[in-house]
Order: sequence, then structure tokens, then C-alpha cells
Amino acid sequence: MTISELGLRELLARPASTLPQTDVLLAPARVGPESVAAAARRLDRAGSTPIVVVYAEEDFEQLEAHVRVGHEFLVPPFLPALVHSRLHSCSERAELGRTLREADARAEQLSNERELAIGREIQAGFLPDKLPEPEGWNIDVTFRPARQVAGDFYDVFEVAHRRRLALVVADVCDKGVGAALFMAMIRSLLRHAAEYSGLEHLVAGGPDPIGTLPAVGATPMMNAVLSTNGYLARNHLRQGYFATLFFCVLDPATGSLVYINGGHNAPQLINSGTGALSALEVTGPAVGVLPDGVFSLGYAQMEPGDILFMYTDGVSEARCPDGRFLGEERMLALLAEPASDGRVLLDRVDRAVSAHTGLAEQHDDVTMMALHRKPLAVA
Repeated sequence: MTISELGLRELLARPASTLPQTDVLLAPARVGPESVAAAARRLDRAGSTPIVVVYAEEDFEQLEAHVRVGHEFLVPPFLPALVHSRLHSCSERAELGRTLREADARAEQLSNERELAIGREIQAGFLPDKLPEPEGWNIDVTFRPARQVAGDFYDVFEVAHRRRLALVVADVCDKGVGAALFMAMIRSLLRHAAEYSGLEHLVAGGPDPIGTLPAVGATPMMNAVLSTNGYLARNHLRQGYFATLFFCVLDPATGSLVYINGGHNAPQLINSGTGALSALEVTGPAVGVLPDGVFSLGYAQMEPGDILFMYTDGVSEARCPDGRFLGEERMLALLAEPASDGRVLLDRVDRAVSAHTGLAEQHDDVTMMALHRKPLAVA
């Protein structure tokens, strides 16, 4: 591309999208180096980085200022073969520079992809390979990260000398690598505290409204939530990360549940006989927000055939291409339809989420867990 004073003004005024791919910018030396450099930067924003070549037919002292800033130059005689050779050499240098930048960018992309793949592999190690299933119970999970690594997590493990089963579904705010790191930390804190807490002490939380729920298992759950909340609020509040979670402890023998809902979407308990839904509402704040957050216990009872549906907001807030959410009303309608077991229920909801999202980008992690108490065998 060759510019003059008039062409320079036109170049600076044109939208970047209309600027041509340029390897060499040829300008008269009488145009000041600052103006020529501005034109080169303008072309650089259009996706090319031209080599600047200035020329002078006379007043060769004008070349000096350009040479100082690194511009190439041409001087008479302007023999066609010599000019062509010089400009061709500059063009090849520009092409080589572009190729090297593209190679660097691709190498960085591959490195980032490899690091994300390693991160996903490590994160997968924090999720249970196999879920413990007491006799008479089924546990099913659907887990679809929005990115290579996720901020959602779930866990199922035994507590109270293997007499109780702990189930956790949680959502760390935000997505991506930062949320994934906090996910790994929070999951580790919760599980370690729950597995190694004292098991036989009563927890202050008010009287048992059902009268059949033992305190065994409630203490490790409460200790796990309180210690994790305290640690995060004291040490990581400035990072702005926190987690909503639903943490319950099941007595497989009786179907009794004791739970803490820390600012999480209310799980739905589906009655097998009537199809009625009961929400297990919030019993405390999100974990990691308030250093002295108060968490109380909630209680529920699962009868044979009942299903407990736990989920993160990536389900109800799944977006279609025009930005509309699936919505809680639609999700609840899907839950109210009869389901023979938890897998059937999760697959139904997942199909609806995928159909609603369509070709739109998945904006948030999708995590669902179904706890199903099998119906009594018919004699």
C-alpha cells in the first residue's frame, strides 16, 4: 500500500473492517514518522503488521527521522527491478513475522488446551468413580460442565462408621479454572471434616420434628459445613468465591434425612403415591460468605418409591438461543410426571434442558442427582 498526505487522512478515517491486508506500507519521507507510524498502527488493528518503507526523491535529510524509528527507506535511482526486489524482501519479512506470530499463538492455544485437559482429568479425580448404594436404594447422577472444568460438584460417601450415607450437591459461583480450584478445595474440606468429626454428639438445632431421626450423622455434617464456611470466609473472601450447597445425611434403614441447605436451589422430594413435590428449603447462607453464618438442620422422610431430586441452577437457568430460561415452573412440571426410578427422571429433565438450549452455548454447569428409595417388593 502506498499513501500520501491525503491518503493518510483517508486511511485514519476508514473503519477497521474495510482496511486491506497489508504487508508493506510505502510512504513519502515528507510525511512525518509519527503520522506514518499512526497509519501502520491503524493497519495493525485491522489484523496486519506492515513494514514501513519511506522514499525521498530529494531532501534526503527527511529520511533521518524515519530511520531513527526503524523505518526502511528507498533512495534514487528508482529502477523498477531494484524497487521490486526491495519491496518483495520487505513483504517476505512481513509474511515470516506473521507466520511466527500465528505459530506462537497456536502453540499457546495448544498449551492452554493441554493444561485444561490436565485440569479436567485432575478434577475428575475429585468426583466419585462409583457411588455407594445401600440395599434398597439407587443413586443416579447427570453431570455436564459448561467448560472443560466445572464449578459444580457432587459427592456421596459413608459417615458414622458406615451407618449413614452423606450426599452433597454444590455450585461454586462463576465458572472456569478459578471456580474449579475452589470446587476441589471445598469438596476436600467438606469430606475430610465430615469423615473425621465426632459422631455421637447431639447437634443444637431444635427438636426433631419427626421424632424418628437419630442424631448420628448430623454432627459430622454440621461440623463439615461450619468449618468449611469459617475457613473460606476467613481466608478467601477477597477472591469473591463462595458456594451454595445441599448436604444431607441418609439413614438407609429408615429413610430418614437430616440436611443443611446452604443457599442452594431447593431439592424436590417426589412422593411416589401422589406425585406431590415437597421442597427442602434453605436452612442457612451460602458457604464462604459470612464468617459467623448460622446453619440449622432440616428433616425429611423418604418412603418406598419416593425420589429426591437435587440439582444446580444450570438446570432451571438453561438458556435457549434467544436467552430465555428453561425456568423452575417447567422443571417442576417435568418432575411431577411419573418416573419409575431416578435414572428415568434425570434423563427426562436432561433431554428437556438439551432441547431448550438447542444450538445455544451452555452457559452454566448442569448437575443433577436422584436418590431413589426402591418400592417394597410385592409378595
